[in-house]
Amino acid sequence: MEKVLQVDMEKCTGCRTCEAACSLRNTGRVQPTRSRIKVIRYEKRGEYHNFIPMVCQQCTTPLCMEACPTNAISRSPDTGALLVDEKACIGCRVCNMVCPVGGISIDPVTSVAFKCDLCGGDPECVKSCYHEALSYVPMDKLDVSLKRARSAKLSDLFALMESLR
Repeated sequence: MEKVLQVDMEKCTGCRTCEAACSLRNTGRVQPTRSRIKVIRYEKRGEYHNFIPMVCQQCTTPLCMEACPTNAISRSPDTGALLVDEKACIGCRVCNMVCPVGGISIDPVTSVAFKCDLCGGDPECVKSCYHEALSYVPMDKLDVSLKRARSAKLSDLFALMESLR
């Protein structure tokens, strides 16, 4: 059964341990700029703040894969994760531009696209999250109420970002 990362923003404290664990696993060093998960601070007009772990949602219809001019992105038959073939990627940034959640980035060292690959089915970020803000669950067990709450907060965040432009 396909599994997905579930994020509970209410539990995230912004410790960024997930970023450190992810970059360490994938690069051998703690380099948050090379982490496949990014924790962003969300503040609504000074009223309150939350931290939102942003990570690839492994979309059913992945715009990044459809837009890639070199077909460098494919889906793993084992985990369902979208994978980037670093040898085929030309670093054009098209995938980054079309991703609606910022789940794919360009590596500042290698200049090719990189994103969450679910650590081959054993996500390091989940194991390192002491507050249990991240979990790896079967898709049919995904908590719909958490998804709705996250969507509302993301909508607020995007509206805030737009108003600051």
